Amino acid sequence: MARLSLANVLADTRPLRNQHFRRLWVANIVTVIGAQLTVVAVPAQLYADTGSSAYVGLAGVFGLVPLVVFGLYGGALADVFDRRTLLIVTTVGLIVTSGLFWVQAAAGSTSPWLLLCLFSVQQAFFAVNQPTRSAIIPKLVDTALLPAANSLNMTVTMAGAIAGPLVAGVLIPFIGFEWLYLIDTVTLFATLAAVVRLPSLKAVEAATSVPGVRAVIDGFRYLRTQPVLMMSFVVDLIAMVFGMPRALFPEIAHLDFNGPDEGGLVFALLFAAIPAGAVIGGVFSGWVSRVERQGRAVVVCIVVWGLAMTGFGLAVALADRWTTPMLVVALAMLVIGGAADMASAAFRTSMLLAAADDAMRGRLQGVFIVVVAGGPRIADTLHGATAVAVGTAAAAAGGGVLVVVGVVVASIAVPSFVRYRITRAPV
Repeated sequence: MARLSLANVLADTRPLRNQHFRRLWVANIVTVIGAQLTVVAVPAQLYADTGSSAYVGLAGVFGLVPLVVFGLYGGALADVFDRRTLLIVTTVGLIVTSGLFWVQAAAGSTSPWLLLCLFSVQQAFFAVNQPTRSAIIPKLVDTALLPAANSLNMTVTMAGAIAGPLVAGVLIPFIGFEWLYLIDTVTLFATLAAVVRLPSLKAVEAATSVPGVRAVIDGFRYLRTQPVLMMSFVVDLIAMVFGMPRALFPEIAHLDFNGPDEGGLVFALLFAAIPAGAVIGGVFSGWVSRVERQGRAVVVCIVVWGLAMTGFGLAVALADRWTTPMLVVALAMLVIGGAADMASAAFRTSMLLAAADDAMRGRLQGVFIVVVAGGPRIADTLHGATAVAVGTAAAAAGGGVLVVVGVVVASIAVPSFVRYRITRAPV
């Protein structure tokens, strides 16, 4: 009985029985740590070079534009061309751009504009790679196991997002940014090796012509007929745009919790807290395969996320009186939010992959990556600008309140999303 209970609680590992999924998953364990070093190094270098959260927030704009353009077009490419080929090309592109990050840092560049432009190029390759990678998952695992597969993927991603900030935040003052970029470049070869060994993965009903604007528009037309899928994007935008305060972390670590302006332990802990919560949620995600009312589960998770971000902002507001206790509270709120976000993402991704036609999966995953990656970048810009006007604490807490209000209003407006349910995966 104890073993059965533990199996029901811990992560469902059945998707790993597929050798191709397993190979990609294992490679990602290595690659994601290097990727997260760059995720931390870019805003840290921007803040160190400029001393301004506004410049850190500006990275959101430079990342968002290529994400929108190439995310949508890349999804259309994935519905026409062999998805394995696209993964190879874009992974090589990511390796090259990571290498260029290393070159500019090693050369001693302090130009924020060069860093921002390189970031845009990197995000363009990322925007094609990610929807393509997501679109192949239903080809590798059964539909009923999609929540488990997505939980496994997100757990690894978030585990790397813990190790990356902790290592980066501590090591930046000692070894500089260039070594972090170099590690990212090297680790990406693990993913390239796994991708090369995939079989041909062309869409079952792929179009016969090269995709253009019309193919992207067709994807939006299809999405318009699917209110549940549309709402999965809307609620995530609400959660991320209003509730993701990561652009404020450098300033909060430095001014509110007395950390050094170029990084340090508090900076690392703030960046690692949300991923830590996601990993905890992922390790104990055995329950996600048993949830049938996935729409309602998403709404509950996003409400928890919004409340957690409100608590985070309040803790920052009180940091001048009780610095250490409020740091603990702030980190706890971010951990809770990360766990809620992990569950929400697992359900939303599964809803999208299960309900969409295979010929449309690439385009819808393109929209998905624009929303998932673009939403936080809008948040970076919004939070950075808001913090200048009202302060970091008010920007974070107010955003959390807006998340709760927004998701409740959206749920009332489209009740079919809340009612969405699936058949439970067999054990």
